Amino acid sequence: MDHINTSQEQGSSLYRAYQIFSARQQYYLDRITPYTAGRWGWYIVTYALAIYLLNQFIMFLTPKIDPAMQDYEEDGLSLPTRASEEFRPFMRQLPELKFWYSTLKALLFATFCTFFDAFNIPVFWPVLVLYFFLLFGVTMKKQIKHMIKYKYLPFSHGKTRYSGNSEAKISAK
Repeated sequence: MDHINTSQEQGSSLYRAYQIFSARQQYYLDRITPYTAGRWGWYIVTYALAIYLLNQFIMFLTPKIDPAMQDYEEDGLSLPTRASEEFRPFMRQLPELKFWYSTLKALLFATFCTFFDAFNIPVFWPVLVLYFFLLFGVTMKKQIKHMIKYKYLPFSHGKTRYSGNSEAKISAK
């Protein structure tokens, strides 16, 4: 019987700790709400993070063996370019796990940088946004042209569906 009471006490103490944490969090959020200038800044940190993440995304989309450099390589590893060639899975320059790991590290580092006023440099933010979209557009256009030229697609479209034997369906009816 004591075992049941102990688990109920632990559950209630966890709930009490959660309530205390929530109340403290709401208190601090309510205190910083009027200070909009302190919350909306860090344009250089955000811009550097966006450029880094764009670079990571491009590496994620790029094949490990670039078909454009295939003529220069002697190891024979290349993407299939004809239907008669053997299918090889798409190998990325930056594997998915490393992509997410480096993204997490970049986000944590950018968050850490916001603790120091030295990184809060006043800039005219619309110029950074415009330059980022221009850089994103030019880079993605180049990458998409490369993907079309060498006929590779780094994403799968789900599970392959096979149709059943139509003769078997007819004879069963």
